[in-house]
Amino acid sequence: MSTTRRTVDAPIVGYWSLFCASMVFGIVVWGGLTRLTESGLSIVEWKPITGAKLPTSDLEWDIEFEKYKQHPEYHKVHVGITLDDFKRIYFMEWFHRNIGRLFGIVFLGPAAYFVAKGKVSRRGAVKLGGLGMLLLGQGVMGWYMVASGLEEGMRERDDDVPRVSQYRLTSHLALAYVLYAGLALYGWNVLRTNRLVRGKLANPEHLRTLLQSRELTVFRRKTAASALLVGITCLSGAMVAGLDAGLLYNEFPMMGTGITPPLSELWHEFYARGNPSGMWRNFTENPTLVQLEHRVLAMTTFFVLSAMWWRGRGMQLPRGSRVALHAMYALATLQVALGVTTLINGVPIANASAHQANSVLLLASALRLYHTLRPLARI
Repeated sequence: MSTTRRTVDAPIVGYWSLFCASMVFGIVVWGGLTRLTESGLSIVEWKPITGAKLPTSDLEWDIEFEKYKQHPEYHKVHVGITLDDFKRIYFMEWFHRNIGRLFGIVFLGPAAYFVAKGKVSRRGAVKLGGLGMLLLGQGVMGWYMVASGLEEGMRERDDDVPRVSQYRLTSHLALAYVLYAGLALYGWNVLRTNRLVRGKLANPEHLRTLLQSRELTVFRRKTAASALLVGITCLSGAMVAGLDAGLLYNEFPMMGTGITPPLSELWHEFYARGNPSGMWRNFTENPTLVQLEHRVLAMTTFFVLSAMWWRGRGMQLPRGSRVALHAMYALATLQVALGVTTLINGVPIANASAHQANSVLLLASALRLYHTLRPLARI
């Protein structure tokens, strides 16, 4: 038994990893709600330890409110906000940070225990170390993102709306998606390997031969590329959110009087900041072009996933792969529907939150399909 544990991670590690992935899903969804309710800049300090306490007395709340009043958002977005309203947005951000702190405890504590007790292999310990570094980097990136929305210069410029940098927002979400993907793939791999070792995998040799076939090898590679495309599309959505680009052109498939806005609006010298060689910034800072990019990526992703589904349904696939394939197609269809309804209704909070939550589920289904198509480990 001790030899097995040195080479194969214990099943509990797999279940724990999937639980951690589900926590990341919840944190991403709540983080989206925090952004949609314009609550993310309500806490203007980063106190990883002492910041876990919610103000309770009137004095503590007055102190926090006065700190908030010193920053641009109070003067340009939440103008004249009452203390009661401030408490509501403060709680949104406080809860987001605290579930992040809780996740840190849920991940780091058990990870250290599993390594110390020999529940994971050396390779597994390295993977946990990498995931732990991602977690710590995510916390730092979260504050780095918030700090970009607290810059005093935004208060001085009349045309500048206080918001976090779309680059940092996208980086923050990217780290969350990578962490989620890493936890999910690791957990699935641990559980499948244990099923194989314990003889609970039906017809393992037949499955091994099937998964190593040329047809499924090619399909697996296409699935990996499709999952990457889903991730890129999700991150382009973060750019849309960071620029509030979803509040423009609230119709579909048209954008104004045409399929695309005028070229003069898509490619404007304003975003070059006075430098002709800086016109490339239109791709990441021009809200109109960023929304068009997301539309193109979203529809491209949908058609690619639809083609994958159509191709896969006629192939000999393992049962788990077939379930993941159908789930991926269903979630892709739902994602397009949520995206369009969110856009044409002016980005209502419920729709936008569902759109973001479903994007994580869509990515999970693509990753799950990829994982079920991976060759079996040789133990």
